[in-house]
Amino acid sequence: MSFLEYKELIEDGDTAIVFLGHDYMFPVTIQHGSQTQTKYGVIRHSTDLIGKPYGSKVTCSKGGWVHILYPTPELWTVNLPHRTQILYSTDISMITMMLELKPGSVVCESGTGSGSLSHAIIRTVAPTGHLYTVEFHQQRAEKAMEEFRQHKVDHLVTVKNQDVCKNGFGVSHIADAVFLDIPSPWEAIGHAKDALKIEGGRICSFSPCIEQVQRTCLALEEHGFTEINTLEILLRIYDVRTVTMQIPDFGKATDEGSSESGDTAKQIPASQPSSAVFKSGISPKESVGHTGYLTFATKSLF
Repeated sequence: MSFLEYKELIEDGDTAIVFLGHDYMFPVTIQHGSQTQTKYGVIRHSTDLIGKPYGSKVTCSKGGWVHILYPTPELWTVNLPHRTQILYSTDISMITMMLELKPGSVVCESGTGSGSLSHAIIRTVAPTGHLYTVEFHQQRAEKAMEEFRQHKVDHLVTVKNQDVCKNGFGVSHIADAVFLDIPSPWEAIGHAKDALKIEGGRICSFSPCIEQVQRTCLALEEHGFTEINTLEILLRIYDVRTVTMQIPDFGKATDEGSSESGDTAKQIPASQPSSAVFKSGISPKESVGHTGYLTFATKSLF
């Protein structure tokens, strides 16, 4: 299976997503003869999964059921094994747009981490683009390359195990965009500028602390980058619910045409209901707060 091309049937060796609910799913590697335990019982790979279409509703041994989904970068982001803190779809979507990524783009990234953003970039630049990703930690770099091979995207990515602040990306003047998610991004700005194409390109740096942003912006300015700006994305999810609201009683209405001089106004009987039912968006009591700052800039041609 490949993260780039959808296929209909589940096969031995595939990575699939076991979907029990929007807030409960997990990845599984399909293997002939294997079993997967869920709260609804056992799923037998040989009889329940292999040969079935993706999206199938599978009944477990206890009578409950799950859906088996084809993996996408979005699903992988919420199900991948965490080796580091990761970027989620909210920030990833902004990064993809602001770096102007498209099929054929060449991107340099550091660090690779758990590969959440890497999978999204690969899917965006395929089939003719390429990702050069640098990871300082050797075991994380090896694990990322193993996942890329398993997901059949290794021909679109080059993983290097080195210190980007000292050794750079290992390429010069070929990248359309550079992304930095490292503790001291200001130390890698010079290498990022060298990796970008001579005719220009975009750079993004993700940092959780504003002090990191300040030093990065100063380094970008020193290296001649323009259009420097920083933003933060705060996601608020609303629940749509059916709400019943009581209608206030303002008393009985009077006939506007009746005379008020001495005669009692004609009373009009009230016919309005005591409550109303409608759909409403309810904000959560607790919402996700700060994740990090995204700093964008453009390599100047002059």
